[in-house]
Amino acid sequence: MSISEELMTRNTLFAAQRFSPGLRMMPALRTIVIGCVDPRVDPELLLGAQVGEVAVIRNVGGRVTPGVLDELAMLRSVTQAAGGDLGAGWEVIVLQHTDCGITRLAGDDATLAGFLGVRTDEVGTKSVGDPRAAVAHDVGILDGETRLGAGLRVSGMVYDVTTGLVDAVRP
Repeated sequence: MSISEELMTRNTLFAAQRFSPGLRMMPALRTIVIGCVDPRVDPELLLGAQVGEVAVIRNVGGRVTPGVLDELAMLRSVTQAAGGDLGAGWEVIVLQHTDCGITRLAGDDATLAGFLGVRTDEVGTKSVGDPRAAVAHDVGILDGETRLGAGLRVSGMVYDVTTGLVDAVRP
């Protein structure tokens, strides 16, 4: 059996046992998590969120890039089209982790600059090798983003892949 066939079989079990047809498009906890694509770091699983409680944006390193900012702005437009707004009562959580693969690109400023949307001489300001500093940096970017609604709460966490625990960088 191929991997895709195995996953389709698992989907059949999901649909039969855990599917919730009444879920709404907007996350029940009014929360968006920005996290890494690393399979060890599934934001919903490690934060104990149930299906439909949080929206998740994942990329390499869980970084707030220009593309993530554009996606958040688009999510705000979708929310407004649905009769709400991203702002007061909503939270965005930046979730990065220890032993992240992006740290293996330290020194490859051209690759990192392209991904992070900065000049090569600015890569050092992005704290790629230090997840706590990177989270603090990215939270600061979100704090200054004018396309997001007023009153939006921004927090940051680092997940330790050796203990399974998250630590608040900014609660």
